[in-house]
Amino acid sequence: MSGIRRRTLLAAAGGTVAAAGAVPGAAGVAQAAPGARAGGAARKPGPYDRQVDALLGRMSVEEKLGQLQQLPWAYDTGPGGGGTKEVEDAARAGRLGSVLNIYGAESSNAVQKIAVEESRLGIPLLFGLDVIHGLWTTFPIPLAQASTFDPAVTERDAEISAAEARSNGVHWTFAPMMDVTHEPRWGRIAEGCGEDPYLTSVFAAAKVRAYQGGGTDGLRGRNRLAACAKHFVAYGGAEGGRDYNTVDVSEARLRNLYLPPFKAAVDAGVATVMASFNTISGVPAHGNTHTLTEILKEEWGYAGMVVSDWTGVQELIAHGFAEDGADAARLSLNAGVDMEMSSTNVTRYGKALVRSGKVGLARLDDAVSRVLRLKFSLGLFDEPYVDESAEIREPSKKARTAARETGARSMVLLRNERRTLPLGRSVSSIAVVGPFADSGDLLGTWVLPAARERFPSVRVLDAVRAAAPGAKIGHARGVDPEGTDTSGIPEAVAAVRAAEVAVVVVGEPPALSGEAAARSDIGLPGAQEKLIAAVADTGKPFVVVLVNGRPLTIGDWLDRAPAVLEAWHPGIEAGNAIADVLFGKVNPGGKLPVSFPRVAGQIPVHYNHENTGRPYDPDNKYTSKYLDLPHGPQFAFGHGLSYTTFEIGEPRLSTTRIAAEALERGDTVEVSVSVRNTGDREGDEVVQLYVHDRAASVVQPVRRLRGFRRVALAAGRSRTVRFRIGAEDLGFWTNDPDGTYRIEPGTIDVYVGNSSRATAKSTLMLT
Repeated sequence: MSGIRRRTLLAAAGGTVAAAGAVPGAAGVAQAAPGARAGGAARKPGPYDRQVDALLGRMSVEEKLGQLQQLPWAYDTGPGGGGTKEVEDAARAGRLGSVLNIYGAESSNAVQKIAVEESRLGIPLLFGLDVIHGLWTTFPIPLAQASTFDPAVTERDAEISAAEARSNGVHWTFAPMMDVTHEPRWGRIAEGCGEDPYLTSVFAAAKVRAYQGGGTDGLRGRNRLAACAKHFVAYGGAEGGRDYNTVDVSEARLRNLYLPPFKAAVDAGVATVMASFNTISGVPAHGNTHTLTEILKEEWGYAGMVVSDWTGVQELIAHGFAEDGADAARLSLNAGVDMEMSSTNVTRYGKALVRSGKVGLARLDDAVSRVLRLKFSLGLFDEPYVDESAEIREPSKKARTAARETGARSMVLLRNERRTLPLGRSVSSIAVVGPFADSGDLLGTWVLPAARERFPSVRVLDAVRAAAPGAKIGHARGVDPEGTDTSGIPEAVAAVRAAEVAVVVVGEPPALSGEAAARSDIGLPGAQEKLIAAVADTGKPFVVVLVNGRPLTIGDWLDRAPAVLEAWHPGIEAGNAIADVLFGKVNPGGKLPVSFPRVAGQIPVHYNHENTGRPYDPDNKYTSKYLDLPHGPQFAFGHGLSYTTFEIGEPRLSTTRIAAEALERGDTVEVSVSVRNTGDREGDEVVQLYVHDRAASVVQPVRRLRGFRRVALAAGRSRTVRFRIGAEDLGFWTNDPDGTYRIEPGTIDVYVGNSSRATAKSTLMLT
C-alpha cells in the first residue's frame, strides 16, 4: 500500500487543472511556503514586501485595523448622499480598507479621493462588487456555463465582465463561486458549476485566470479584476439545501469533494478567498482554524487575503461559537479571516484585543500585509483613480455577440422525439406560449439592479419573430410564473391549435434561485404543468423550453413533450440564443453539470455517489432503492443530446499496469478513444472520462469525472481524443486530519462515453 503526504505531492487533487494554463503570480501576491503560520514569518519574499513593510512601520494600530474593515455602499448613491456618511467618515479617518457595492467612475473616484487626499497616510480603498456573470453584459448563469463543458466560455465572460467593471471603478469581484453541491433545492446552485469537483475545478481556474490576467501587467491592467474563491468551504453541503445551514462532513469528503476547486483556484493565483456562512462539523467557517489557516494558509501556502462574507464575523455569536462581538473578532482573526465585511467587530474591539494579547501583533500585521499587497498588486498606489472618459456604460455589440454565443452553447437538449427539433425555417405558423415567452427578465440571479432595469434580456417571442419572418406567430401567456389561475389556458390552447407547432416557455423566475432562495419543491411553480398538459392535449407538436436556475423535477408531462430544451437563465441575449438553437442555427452540444432528480424526495441523487453493501438490484427488494420510484435520476450528469448522432469507441490505455510509485514520480497513463459523427450534420460531442477504484481503504465513488473534451465534428468525420491520467486522478484523501493523499494498488475501471452512464471501459492495474 502506497501513501502520499499532501506536502510531497503538490499536484494531487486538482494540481493539473490549474497547471493547464496557470499564470504564476497572476494576483501579484507571493505564495507562502508550506508550514507558514498565519503570522507570516515563513512566507516567501514577495514583490511588494519593501513597500508594505515601510507602510506598516508608519501605521498606528487603529489604522491597521481600519485596513481590515469593509463597509457597504448603497447602490446608485452618490457621495454625500443618504447612507454614505459612515463610509466617507471612515475613509477620511484612515479607518477603512474597502468598500463593497460601489460602482461608477465618478462615484468611485469621489470616495477614493477622500481616502487618498484627506486621510493621514493616503492609502487607497479597494472597491468590491458582485460581478458574478456580467456587469452590463449579463452572460448565462454560471451553472449554465458549466453545461458547455468548455472553459473558454467562462473565460470570455470573465474578460468582458472585468473590462466593464474595472472601467466603472471596481477592483475586485466576489467570484467565482466554486461550491460543489448535491443539493438542487439550494438556490445558490445557480451560481456554481454543479455536482462535480473536477468540472468545477477546471472552470474555477479558468475564470480566475481570465479575471486576473497574466503577463507583466496582471492585476494592474485596466481591464482586470481581483477574483475571489468562494465560499470556503463546504457551503454546498448545507443540510436540507437551506442557505446558511449546517454542514457535517468527514475530512475525507471535505478534501475529496469540496476542497479541490479551491486548490485549483489557489494554484491559478486567485487573489482573495471568502469564508462561508456554514459551520463545518460544528465549527463555523469564519472561526475555523483548520480550514482557513492549517489547510489554506499553511498547507497550500496561500498568501492572499481572506475576506468574511456579509456579517459572517458577527454571526459567530448567533452560531453559538462566540460570546460577543469582541469574542467574534478574536476568533475570526486568529482563525485566519483578514477582512471583515459589513459588520465592525474587528475595528471596534481589535485595539483592546491586541493590547491584551488575545490577538498577536504579528497576526494583525500579517492580515494588514495581505490587504496592502493586494492593493499594490492592483496598482492602486500608483493609479488610485479610474479614467472617467473611458467608462463603459452599456454592452458593446461584441459583448452581446459573446453573450449570445455563450447562451446557445450552454443549452442542453434533454429530449427530442421524432426529430421535433430543429424547427424548419419554412414553418408557416408558430405559437409561442407560456409565462416566460414574453419575459424580459431571463437574466438570472446576481444581476446588478441597474443592469436588470436598463438592459433586459431579449424576449423569446421577439427572437422567434425575427428568426421566422415569414411565419404567423401566435402568442398567449396562459398562466403566470407562480400563479395558480388557469383562466388564461384556453387562450393559449387556441393559439396552439391555430399553429403548425408550439414553443412553450416555462420555468422559474430569477428570484426563485440564487442566495436565500431554497425551495422544498423544485417542480415547475404554479399552474405551469397544467398549461403543458393542455398543450399536449391539442395533439400538435410542441417544444418545452425550460428557463431556470437549478435542476427541476419534471413531472408526468415529460413523456408527452416531444422535445425539451434546457435553456437555464441565458442572460441578456436569452431570446436570440434560444431561437438560434430552436431553428438549428446552433446545434446544441451542452451536457448537464448536475443530475435532475425525479422528485424532491429522492434528493440527494448524484452520479458520484458511493456504493452500499447492497447496491441496487431491480429483482431484490432488500437492496438500496425507493419502492415508489425508478432507480436513478430523471436525467444523469453529463446527459445531453444533439441534432446529429455520435459513436464513441472503446477506450485504449497506453499501458494496463503501472506502479503506484511511478505515479508518485509523475508518470501518467494515456487514454485514447475515437469519436465519430454518424449523423447528417455538423455537431459537438463532449467526450467524458471517468474512473472507479474498485476497492480502497476509503470507499470511492462509483464514478469520478477526470477528463472531458468538447469536440466539433462535421457529418461523417471522426477524431481520436486523448487524455492523460496520473496521481491526481487515481488517488484519494484519507480521513487523516493532517492531510494524507493515498494511491493504493488495485484495479481501476476507466470509462469513456458521452455521460456519467458510459459503459465502454478498460481496466488499469495499479501495482
